[in-house]
Amino acid sequence: MRTVKAEDISAAVAELCIRANKQLPEDIVRAMDSAREGEPWPVAKATLGVLCRNIEAAGNMDLPVCQDTGMACVFASLGQDVHIEGDFNAAVNEGVRRGYEQGYLRKSVVGDPLRRVNTGDNTPAAITVELVPGDRLELTVVPKGFGSENMSRLAMLKPADGVEGVKRFVLDTVKAAGSNPCPPIVVGVGIGGTFDKAAALAKHALLRPVDRPNQDEFYAALEADMLREINSLGIGPQGFGGRTTALAVNIETMPTHVAGLPVAVNISCHVTRRAGCILD
Repeated sequence: MRTVKAEDISAAVAELCIRANKQLPEDIVRAMDSAREGEPWPVAKATLGVLCRNIEAAGNMDLPVCQDTGMACVFASLGQDVHIEGDFNAAVNEGVRRGYEQGYLRKSVVGDPLRRVNTGDNTPAAITVELVPGDRLELTVVPKGFGSENMSRLAMLKPADGVEGVKRFVLDTVKAAGSNPCPPIVVGVGIGGTFDKAAALAKHALLRPVDRPNQDEFYAALEADMLREINSLGIGPQGFGGRTTALAVNIETMPTHVAGLPVAVNISCHVTRRAGCILD
């Protein structure tokens, strides 16, 4: 049995909030550079150049990559042999509070969805905990801006809709989003489970690096096929046209009921942020 103190969790989450907002993951940086090099449309190429320079400047000047520093989505992979000394949720939220204050990050969370009063410290976080074997605690912070989050959708398709129905729903979602989510986007797709599980799968899909295809060859091929179709829509970087509308399509699945085909699409902008660490 390994003990992890609440204070260590708070300190780790604070650091991850700052790092995630100021330094994009290397796979996203490489994908943006590759898109810029391969984009044939001059306006799109120039736009990608501006976005790449913004990413570089944020790192050099220790500033957030985007003014929307997002709602903190915190994913915890918790080993069954880990004992948390203290209140886990409170420790995570304390970390978010510190990180957004120390990093001079915009606080965007309102305490009630209808009364709209800002909490002033970007808490509470959206916390997801997965219990796994072992004695390690892995934390991943994903600041999610709502320009892209607002473009996400969920549908309860019929089993007869099949692969073509899933593809049509994903493409329609991206078309309806247009330039709103600041493309080039990353498209997280969740297929299966229940109404709520499909949405969770789509969000979790955004944690996978964009240069790592699905391990199942069938779904890897479907990801590549949908990426080609999305990039043929002509929306392009920031909606100015071109062939780079998306950097990747990541699909996650789980078993579902014989009578259903839940599908969720969680869109992320080109500033697809995540930062992680392991407490062991």
